[in-house]
Amino acid sequence: MVPSTARRGPIYQQIADDLRARIIDGRIPRGGKLPTEAELTTEYEVHRQTVRSALSLLVNEGLIYSSRPQGYFVREGEPMYYRPQREFRPQPASPEMDRFMTEHSDLGRHPTQTIEVSVVEPPPEVAERLQLKPDELAVARRRVRYLDGEPYNTNDSYYPIALVQGSEIMNPADVARGTNQVLTDLGYEQVRAFDEFYVRMPTPEEADRLGLGPGTPVTCHVCTGTTADDLPVRVAINVLPGDRHVVVYERAKPYANDPDDPEG
Repeated sequence: MVPSTARRGPIYQQIADDLRARIIDGRIPRGGKLPTEAELTTEYEVHRQTVRSALSLLVNEGLIYSSRPQGYFVREGEPMYYRPQREFRPQPASPEMDRFMTEHSDLGRHPTQTIEVSVVEPPPEVAERLQLKPDELAVARRRVRYLDGEPYNTNDSYYPIALVQGSEIMNPADVARGTNQVLTDLGYEQVRAFDEFYVRMPTPEEADRLGLGPGTPVTCHVCTGTTADDLPVRVAINVLPGDRHVVVYERAKPYANDPDDPEG
């Protein structure tokens, strides 16, 4: 039965509270398997649907996940550290691995990704940021990035087709020298990036691509890259599930008496 220490509320919520407490205090360890639905039904003396509702609540919180047919498991608690400022680091030497693949392989994780490339009529928000005319098309490079077999985020980049037609950016594979270098070699070096962050609920398409259950918020990072003369050459939209990411920014104190620093 549900322990008397559980908060008042629907039975499924009390069961979720009890299971959560067992996870937090280590009785069910990180990465550990929860009792089966049948075992929980017997333990709490409830119908199976009540148990499923409790488990769904914990799934939506990002505390556990379902791996059919094995059962439910506690998340390992290893978030991905997302560092937008690393974009301008040199491309890794290995042609098979981009920054995402290299960084997380070095951390002992197993990164993989899927890449789709298509010529599209860009979404209005992308067309506006790229300063495209109503009839101009864009090249979209759409990725889903995985860690240890689990989808962690999406990375969709859009480029004006007039700038990248016939280049490696059009190929549905990782670009060994990096798309920033391709843009540079084409005469459109990206030297600045404007970052926007939106915290919201995912769209149905985003939830499907990332395998998200109801209730999981995402951070949407929109990055617009420009040349030295302010020509926009790329818009990247990164969707980061809130239960799998920590966004990390590094900042330095401006030089004292800097005339461009309003507080200097």
